[in-house]
Amino acid sequence: MLRRLRRQKHSRRQVLLARAAGPAAILGAADQAVLRFLRTRAHGPVTEAAMKALGLAGEYGAVWMAIGLGAAAGDERRRLRWLAAAGAAPAAIVANYAVKRSIGRERPVITEHPPLARAPSKLSFPSAHATSSFAAAAALGRVEPRASAPLHALATAIAVGRPYLGMHYPSDVLAGALLGAILGRLIPGLDEPPASSAQAAAPDRNLP
Repeated sequence: MLRRLRRQKHSRRQVLLARAAGPAAILGAADQAVLRFLRTRAHGPVTEAAMKALGLAGEYGAVWMAIGLGAAAGDERRRLRWLAAAGAAPAAIVANYAVKRSIGRERPVITEHPPLARAPSKLSFPSAHATSSFAAAAALGRVEPRASAPLHALATAIAVGRPYLGMHYPSDVLAGALLGAILGRLIPGLDEPPASSAQAAAPDRNLP
């Protein structure tokens, strides 16, 4: 009886060790390591202030709505498309919250390095800042492709700021960026419409 109990205890230990060394545990450890690195490295008054400012700008998609509305005010031809793209950020936040509720992951806690910002919810996965930022960058970039690179650079800076401030795991940000990129591509009618068939078929008057 005693031998059988020892064998069971040994087998349970082997199972636990195998699980601990599995892919999920490895990814979780990497997630924690990157979070701790971003939360504790390259910090100072200037960089922290910049990241906090980016976080505030991305709150509720404010900066993205401002960009879309500003572009709509100055571009009458594409006004409706700019307005539709401006709505990408708040729409993405709604979708993000639905996913957050279903996952239920809470925000990270590093006891000796508390978060440097506040959030209205304890839910963490995926990051709403990353979701709304990449959704808006994708949507606005479809209206004006030449602005796509700087828009995505701003989205990346906002997203990186979340683990930097201790508000999200890096995996929260990656998942949010992916979700946002998909949502930004799903909004219809933002791309430049193709030239009409009549224009395409019109003869070139410059030809002899």
